[in-house]
Amino acid sequence: MPSGLLSACALRACGVDFQFLDPAPNLGHDADPIRIVTWGAAMFTGLSIVTLLAALGSGIMAGLFFAFSTFVMQALGKHPAPVGIAAMQSINQTILNPIFFAVFFGTALLSLALAVLALLGWSEAGAGWRLAGALLYLIGSIAVTILFNVPLNNRLAAAAPDSTEGAALWSRYLRIWTAWNHARTIGCIGATGSFILGMP
Repeated sequence: MPSGLLSACALRACGVDFQFLDPAPNLGHDADPIRIVTWGAAMFTGLSIVTLLAALGSGIMAGLFFAFSTFVMQALGKHPAPVGIAAMQSINQTILNPIFFAVFFGTALLSLALAVLALLGWSEAGAGWRLAGALLYLIGSIAVTILFNVPLNNRLAAAAPDSTEGAALWSRYLRIWTAWNHARTIGCIGATGSFILGMP
């Protein structure tokens, strides 16, 4: 399947209507050159839109993680442990909302689509950058979050803010969670830059 057609399928999965597009043109001797160019331009635009949306999504996530790395965790760490724990527990609960999930996991789906398109159309301009962006987001954002940050969040959620155990966990949480958040920030920034450089 041509990579352009796959990009159209990816956009259809994201809710973009492609009914206005003609099917793949007949490339025989009697093919209409104008129709071929129009179809090719539409597929090219589809890949551009998918790449742009992935860049925007990873950029939003980079900004979110950057805020936690540069001042949010430092501000929470300046408060007494019970206050910091309670505040972080509230943040971890509140962030689980449809808007966050749409950006966080939606960008992951777009990254998967771009990774497949890049591998199938490796000779296309920018394919390497799009694959790099996809891997940076999927590993640096999704994998790190699921494997490291979420387990720490679960432990903190089970801690009593006023307990001695909670205070000890909070000290460790601030150090380790923030370190992995730095990794997420770098991964998302790298993904955003790669997607931009890989724009068709």
